Amino acid sequence: MEKRALGRTGLEIAPLVFGGNVFGWTADEKTSFELLDGFTDAGFNAIDTADVYSSWAPGNSGGESETIIGKWLKSKPSMRDKVVIITKVGSDMGDGKKGLSPRWIATAVDDSLRRLQTDQIDLYLSHWPDPETPYEETLGAYDTLLKQGKIRAIGASNLDEDQLAASIETAKKAGVPRYGVLQPEYNLHDRKSFDGPLAALCRQEEMGVITYFSLASGFLSGKYRTQKDLEGSNRGDAVKKYMNERGTKILDALDTVANETGAKPAEIALAWIMARNGVTAPIASATSLAQLESLTKSASLKLSDEAMALLTKASDY
Repeated sequence: MEKRALGRTGLEIAPLVFGGNVFGWTADEKTSFELLDGFTDAGFNAIDTADVYSSWAPGNSGGESETIIGKWLKSKPSMRDKVVIITKVGSDMGDGKKGLSPRWIATAVDDSLRRLQTDQIDLYLSHWPDPETPYEETLGAYDTLLKQGKIRAIGASNLDEDQLAASIETAKKAGVPRYGVLQPEYNLHDRKSFDGPLAALCRQEEMGVITYFSLASGFLSGKYRTQKDLEGSNRGDAVKKYMNERGTKILDALDTVANETGAKPAEIALAWIMARNGVTAPIASATSLAQLESLTKSASLKLSDEAMALLTKASDY
């Protein structure tokens, strides 16, 4: 499968990233191993996680996803050089363990490396902005980790245009590495925060872009259309906000393209993101091999200009 350059990081990834937020939550260890095997067997190579995944699940405290990935890597030593491991720091791990201070980053990276059972993280991301820590201090801490060989590249998630621009300017003035990848929330429904100035800045700076919530918490799969569809789902609260007139228009457009192509709505929604100018790859999760098989089809789905225009118009804001 053809790989895409991840900005100027020197990393190359296939056009779909597996979202490891499900590991240790809705996918147990055995299922997670099967999903990782299936994903890499299909030719994909990038796995996204975070130190905090999946602390929200009952009985979890964070680190569960990294731990499962680490066990999988240890069980398949030959895979380590073939996959790009992406993880994040900065979310609240409890007991004051949060943020982007050099002191916490130095501790958190070692914790992640231990759980992942590897000596190097391919892409290390600032999970959230930290207003209490200047960019120069955070980027300086990453500079140290890069020189130590603990990480290969850095990026950030959830920065807006002003924050990203400020971080780039700070890096230039301070002579420290700048973020090379942005991970924004982006999908057919949630476009406003990335499309426009932020996307333009990423293109101008030749940044890699990996989108999260690429299927809008599963809404764009088309299986949640009424309140009744949400019964028994653990995604109910997350999906409700999409059930509006605009959401219905987007699902209608996905249905139209599905009828024309034979592809499923989720596959089409991911293919739309992959075709967007400046996007490297979307992140998507699966909790079964059947779901995974469907998601991986998106990488080979080429939407026509007419289909792209229909979907883009339906999701205009």
